[in-house]
Amino acid sequence: MKTIGILGGMSWESSADYYAALNRGVKAQLGGLHSAKICMLSVDFAEIEQLQHAGDWQQLADILAGQAAAAEKGGADFLLIATNTMHKVAAEVAAAINIPLLHIADVTAEKLLADGIKKIGLLGTRFTMAEEFYKGRLTDKFGLQVLVPDADQQDAVHRIIYEELCQGDVHDASRQVYLKIIDDLFARGAEGVILGCTEIAMLVKPEDTPVPLYDTTALHAEGAVKKALSAES
Repeated sequence: MKTIGILGGMSWESSADYYAALNRGVKAQLGGLHSAKICMLSVDFAEIEQLQHAGDWQQLADILAGQAAAAEKGGADFLLIATNTMHKVAAEVAAAINIPLLHIADVTAEKLLADGIKKIGLLGTRFTMAEEFYKGRLTDKFGLQVLVPDADQQDAVHRIIYEELCQGDVHDASRQVYLKIIDDLFARGAEGVILGCTEIAMLVKPEDTPVPLYDTTALHAEGAVKKALSAES
């Protein structure tokens, strides 16, 4: 079994879900007392959030690259960045290590294509929804058409992530805001919606809506378990 490297703490709420999903996934495959081999480094999200909103992505890249190198030194065979937003600096992180980086957008896109999805809605932080590092990858590499909420809706989604979900606060009123936005994306032609922030699955679950939801935390963890148990490098 390979050792899974994880850059976590962005936020720790979703990193805890990653840890549980990875271990449950390995146990489901191997049974008994088996659990995942994990090397996790967890950052202080307050520092990360301040740099994100200050637009200092170079310093963020340097921080995560250093953490990635430490995970490799600690025995990781491949790496996960346990957050969608910080894949904005995925190229810089990948360049700092000699082990593979399992990109969260790639495992999500592979599932979408397997399900025959061509047009997909995307929820996430404003960075993820508004910029091209994520949705551009889905389009350019996988040929997917990506729909995002309008500007006011993006503000609401972003605020709820940082002010509530990243602090472990889950409110029904916020769930209703998200469900209305999901309905709007579906009405515009989305065949499903990517929960493109690792905290969103805390708030919105498949039983809340008939619209197919793609939980990036679960998909990333599933892909990591597959890779950890594969004989391939």
